[in-house]
Amino acid sequence: MLIDVGSLTAIGLGLGGMLGFAARLLAVKEDPLEVELQAMLPGSQCGQCGYVGCAQAAAALARGEAPVTLCPPGGKATAEALAKRLGVTVDLSHQAQRVPVYAQIDEELCIGCTRCLKDCTVDAIVGANKLMHTVITEVCHGCAKCAQVCPTDAVRLIEVPVTLSGWYWPKPDLGAQGSGRRESSKRGEAALA
Repeated sequence: MLIDVGSLTAIGLGLGGMLGFAARLLAVKEDPLEVELQAMLPGSQCGQCGYVGCAQAAAALARGEAPVTLCPPGGKATAEALAKRLGVTVDLSHQAQRVPVYAQIDEELCIGCTRCLKDCTVDAIVGANKLMHTVITEVCHGCAKCAQVCPTDAVRLIEVPVTLSGWYWPKPDLGAQGSGRRESSKRGEAALA
């Protein structure tokens, strides 16, 4: 019995050592900029940017192959943060503020074709072939891929309602007000002097 335990321990230590050596030998160096940019992206892996996931989008941003406005779910806030980190300027005047939405399936129109199941990147749709489907709203990130492939137009996008837990105070626009404050403070300083 001790020989069995000893031999299994020796095999385990030997294989563990080989795996540790292989991990160091075959390690892939990660660009710290890519890791930082990936942390700034929403991480929904929706593919709306044209890349398979947020990691590939971050790599393209780090190489300068993609614009900072590539992430529709992130909206203006993500584009501004990416532009600030990369040190580039971005014109966001043409980009509309994105309202958070989620998908909802009309039970009377759903035929159970499972096309929406195949295109959902976060597995928010539950159902089976030739049966009605439903959406788990807490998981859905509103990419609208399911609505695009639905042959009966049973999927519609609904705005996320504003509740006490989801409400936030909108950030004020200090563009015009900020310069007026500086001028009034300068006038006040001049009057005191």
